[in-house]
Amino acid sequence: MIRRRSLLALAGLGGTAALLPAGPALAAPPRTIDLPAPTVGRPVGTTSLHLVDHDRLDPFAPAPGPRELMVQLWYPARGTAGRPRAPYTTPRVAAAIEQVLPLDPGTLARVRPTARADAPVRPGPLPLLLLGHGRTGGRSNCTALAEELAAHGYLVAAVDHTYDAAAVEFPDGRLVRSVLSQDPPDRDAAERKEIAVRVGDLRFVTGELTGGRLPFRVDEGRIGVLGHSMGGAAAAEALRQDPRFRIGLDLDGGLFGSPVPELGLDRPFLLLTSIDDHDTWQRWREHHHAWGRQLRTLGAGHLSFTDLPHAAGPGNLPGRLPAEVYAALLGTIAPDRATALTRTYVRAFVDRFLRDRPAPLLDAPSPRYPEVGFRWSRG
Repeated sequence: MIRRRSLLALAGLGGTAALLPAGPALAAPPRTIDLPAPTVGRPVGTTSLHLVDHDRLDPFAPAPGPRELMVQLWYPARGTAGRPRAPYTTPRVAAAIEQVLPLDPGTLARVRPTARADAPVRPGPLPLLLLGHGRTGGRSNCTALAEELAAHGYLVAAVDHTYDAAAVEFPDGRLVRSVLSQDPPDRDAAERKEIAVRVGDLRFVTGELTGGRLPFRVDEGRIGVLGHSMGGAAAAEALRQDPRFRIGLDLDGGLFGSPVPELGLDRPFLLLTSIDDHDTWQRWREHHHAWGRQLRTLGAGHLSFTDLPHAAGPGNLPGRLPAEVYAALLGTIAPDRATALTRTYVRAFVDRFLRDRPAPLLDAPSPRYPEVGFRWSRG
């Protein structure tokens, strides 16, 4: 039996290596892996930013220096004529992720998003959503979700948390790999440090995007924060600390590394989970002060809220993971259905609280989505 805390710690994306049987990689068939297109046919652009926080020393760096980040933006585009389809990630980052999962070499190069690289942004102020990856994951992990939100008018900023992400490639060619231990001697202290750094990253990137120095106009009254796994825990703590964030959303993340379970939150918070309950969620529910929901997706695994299920089969991952681990991580639900459910409920939530649109889907179970059960509701 896999303990839930171990699963949440291991399954950011790159942390499953210790559970894998050794074996040679199989040859990858040369077909593309298309991520589900957004549910509306509006153009989506994407671009990357290299940001440096000169006000913070990086606590994970081997030598003292400012905190450096790579950020991926997805946004509603004015048009995409002449713009190439964006790659899922860079070849060197893809190779690093494939090695530790492991997927067949070249699998992630075959993943094809919808967004077009550096397409011109649609004019006008945009609501902003900060998006965080799981422990040892990466900024591309929830591309299908980000593209859906961008097609519906949101600016989505996914942060690579340097030295936490499996690998981060900077414009000068440096490749920085994760330095996080999978079994730290003091797990509670390690999680507090990791969450604090992540929250600092999210707050810094928000300041950069709202500071008028970049070619994006953000509606500063409509900002939310969300994340998968450890990214969800960081989203909760960022919401607790920073009044600029109006809402928070956690995709199957235990609320480790912060006082949120003991203090609750005072703004709307949505928790989407793959299992029925967890002790940190129980404590959060007892102390939460605002609108809140915990919804469980039956048949989902911990990584069903990311893009990985779309690449797992083509990349020959099922044969390399013990059956119990594969089920806990990838679930039994079809990848397209898992993505559709996550997109639907995330968009209903952000539209309700950042755009004041009705969202009856969040008030009661729906016969259109029988896999999604209401575990807990407030407000």
